[in-house]
Amino acid sequence: MHPFSSLLFHPLKINTALSLPEKFTFPFYYEPHELSVLAAKDLQSYLETQIDFIHNFGLNAEQTGMVIGKMFGVMVVKNTQGDLGYLAAFSGKLADSNDVKGFVPTVYNTLNVTGFYKKGEAELNTINTEIDVLEHSSQLQNAKRKLMEAKSIFETELKSLKAKIKLEKKLRDQQRETMEDCLDSIAYNELLKNLKAQSISYQVKLKHLKRYWEQNIKELEDHLEVLKTPINDLKVYRANLSASLQKRIHEQYQFLNSRGESKDLLDIFKNTSSPIPPAGSGECAAPKLFQYAYKNNLKPIAMAEFWWGASPKSQVRKHKQFYPSCRSKCEPILGFMMQGLNVDINPIEQAISHEPALEIIYEDDFLLLVNKPHEFLSVPGKTISNSVLTKMQAYLPNASGPLLLHRLDMSTSGLLLVAKSIHIHKQLQKQFIERSIKKRYVALLDGVIPNTEGTINLPLRVDLDNRPQQLVCYQYGKQAITKYKVITAENGVTRIHFYPVTGRTHQLRVHAAHSQGLKTPIVGDDLYGTKAKRLYLHAESLTFIHPVTKKIQTITCNAPF
Repeated sequence: MHPFSSLLFHPLKINTALSLPEKFTFPFYYEPHELSVLAAKDLQSYLETQIDFIHNFGLNAEQTGMVIGKMFGVMVVKNTQGDLGYLAAFSGKLADSNDVKGFVPTVYNTLNVTGFYKKGEAELNTINTEIDVLEHSSQLQNAKRKLMEAKSIFETELKSLKAKIKLEKKLRDQQRETMEDCLDSIAYNELLKNLKAQSISYQVKLKHLKRYWEQNIKELEDHLEVLKTPINDLKVYRANLSASLQKRIHEQYQFLNSRGESKDLLDIFKNTSSPIPPAGSGECAAPKLFQYAYKNNLKPIAMAEFWWGASPKSQVRKHKQFYPSCRSKCEPILGFMMQGLNVDINPIEQAISHEPALEIIYEDDFLLLVNKPHEFLSVPGKTISNSVLTKMQAYLPNASGPLLLHRLDMSTSGLLLVAKSIHIHKQLQKQFIERSIKKRYVALLDGVIPNTEGTINLPLRVDLDNRPQQLVCYQYGKQAITKYKVITAENGVTRIHFYPVTGRTHQLRVHAAHSQGLKTPIVGDDLYGTKAKRLYLHAESLTFIHPVTKKIQTITCNAPF
């Protein structure tokens, strides 16, 4: 069994020739340093054999209980004596606890039974029980039933009386018509007088009916509101108590940075797009690691986070795979906590510039197809202006309209269709909308799949915690359909053709990697698989109807791999 000390500083045995990183890991996009890999392997070795806690990660088919995979983090640190070691942490709770042997503590322990949060939670549970009892009381249910019955009777009687009034009016109109020539003027006027009295009589009946039932219903509604008053008062109190608890919790999460400065969650998030911290903020592995390191005079050297367990149904998560920190919760927190540290630059902001002119695969007087290089933007980003669009604007200074008909992920290479005028753009855009344009991608998969062809239908939406990553979501996701056909499978790598029916963000990458898709990520996929020298995905062929010649054209650009 792997020894895992109850002490939180775990010694790290390394080759003396292994050099330390010059800068700390940029947590949102990184390749783990060798030291982090060693620490992660040591922790994983412990997780494979440990008997200190019981948690169903979904790795043992015989284990019972809810399957919950977990993100773990390791931080390589140096103590005041110059010794190297690592800290370990988990995101959220582990085995329903914040306090697990060998792992750093949470920044604030909401599970402390003597703390204000658990007491407040207990009070909230009591209030919920009181509300539930009152809402299901026989007195309230009878009042609701009587009100519904009264409204139903009123509706029935009103409908019946209106039908009778309509019928009687029709009969009176017939009498006026038929009796005009049968009676003398005095008798006919008397008839009209009687008919008018009948009409007035029915209108009075209608008025009395409405007044009676409206008064009756109002009394029943007032009675119901009296019964609801204590429920509504409890709900207001519950809302205020919950808000107060949430505010106090946010204030308890006091985060340190390497300068010794401290900020709470509210202060950290106040200038972000979401001033109210998302649920679970501060509970991820990375903030716990930083907090413990700073509190105990340990110098952060490098960090990495990995997934342990079965993949969740929505996200792409692979057992033992390294992943970046989440953005919505951790980016503001770690942005503060890393102040004063010498941190690696964001690699995304150092995208390939590609100074040479782009390769034009096909061009005529109306349109062209360009070969976009991998790691090059289709359109300008927040911090990078160089892109296919800007190069096309320079290449076609007299063109009108948006130029690009579609986009490719920055990491994907291949064909992009460009229109030289707004008129041509609109005609081609119509083909995209109608899905009459056919696209073929070629990719290399990091593994071998059982089927040689098929269709993947997994709806996608953006992962709000980790933009621009996508989630499989049957409730809010947009339809995403991909057809595929295997070309070859050699040496554990599959060459495959993808034929996307829809064009969602990261569609091919998620459909390849997801557990409900092909379960085999594209080689080099740094978001859903393992980073390599490039993402092996290329838009190889495009078939469309030329908007001028009306002929079907297929343009091909062979993959560079």
